[in-house]
Amino acid sequence: QVQLVESGGGLVQPGGSLRLSCTASGSIFDIYAMTWYRQAPGKQRGLVAAITSDGTTNYANSVRGRFMISRDNAKNTVYLQMNSLKPEDTAVYYCNVRTSLPRQNDYWGQGTQVTVSS
Repeated sequence: QVQLVESGGGLVQPGGSLRLSCTASGSIFDIYAMTWYRQAPGKQRGLVAAITSDGTTNYANSVRGRFMISRDNAKNTVYLQMNSLKPEDTAVYYCNVRTSLPRQNDYWGQGTQVTVSS
């Protein structure tokens, strides 16, 4: 079975940085995109950043210029470099892998907690 394991979360002060990692293992082929989502308490899950297999990136306006998504295809790993963190970035961050059409399967990690507080 496909497994996605996130790491790198933790407690950081406002203005600090964290780097999240997500590694996919198992039988997964034809990846279309790897995406980071986040969910804060009382909020719906929302997109943070995404990267397609050809390297195209997309960012939520709230993190553009502060966060950077990257991937290592050989390692089936996606990263999220988070800089200039704000308290409103506090959330559980989830990694998602979406495979290409026609099957278009979605796989999710368990999430990693990011807390930005002084």
